[in-house]
Order: sequence, then structure tokens, then C-alpha cells
Amino acid sequence: MPAIQELIRTFADRKLMIRRSLGELYESIREFLVATDEGGRVIGCVALHVFWDDLAELKCLAVSEQAHGRGIGRKLVEACWDAARVLEIRTVFTLTYVAEFFEKCSYHRIDKADLPHKIWNECVRCPLFPNCTEVALVRTAEPAAAVVVDEPAMAGASS
Repeated sequence: MPAIQELIRTFADRKLMIRRSLGELYESIREFLVATDEGGRVIGCVALHVFWDDLAELKCLAVSEQAHGRGIGRKLVEACWDAARVLEIRTVFTLTYVAEFFEKCSYHRIDKADLPHKIWNECVRCPLFPNCTEVALVRTAEPAAAVVVDEPAMAGASS
């Protein structure tokens, strides 16, 4: 967790992320996925915070500058999406200053006002609150394809 905190701090110092205390990170340790290099050093992190049965937030995405351009951020985003699907969560949102990256990962922009009020509990701790310029994006699973039974083919089937 100290390595994750340091990675986040790098971007929080530039006002690109919310600063996270070590205690806060340990409290949410099960939400995090990390990418490591060959030496086992953390070079990327992301968290998936579940709000309720159909909504989660992708947050704390950070990739070390030395690892930029290697697809690590995209892999972390996809790993979160896979985790959400396993939990049968159909909608994942994020708040970010780099909307273009998330748009390349199948997210689309929405108005922040469309997000439930419950998600704003961390925002009040941000030094940029209430003048935040983060962009809200969301990714939603496609509805499951309906199974169509071809009735003539079923006519000869026995039970």
C-alpha cells in the first residue's frame, strides 16, 4: 500500500487525483488491482468501488510515468470491467481529467449531475471542491442477448 500511495501522491501533487491517506488505502485494499514490473515494483494501480448492485466507480487509476505508453492503464481498466461483470454490475463510472483515455476504453461522457448524490462523499475532501473540472464518464454493459427459440425446430423435439 505504501507504493500505491506514493504512485497516487505523484498525480495528486499535480491536482490530477485526490490524495489518499495510507489508512484509507488499507481500508479499501480489496478494491485495488495493481500492475507490477519484473522486479515486483508497483507501476500501476486502479480500484473498483461498488456502490450497490448495479453501479461501481473506477477510481485511483495511476500508472508510473516510466511505464506510460505500454498499455498498462488500459489493461487495468479492462481488469476492473471484468471484475464488475463477475459481480454482475452493469454500469461503471469514473471521474477524470483525462476523458479521452477513458473514451478509448469504451466509456462515454455524461453530465456529472446525472450521477447519484451518494457518490459525492469523497469530493468534499478534494482541494478543488466545489470548483472541480473533472469529467464524468460511464461504461454500461449491453443487455444480454435474448435467446430466441425457433419453434418449428422444436416441433419434433421430445421432452
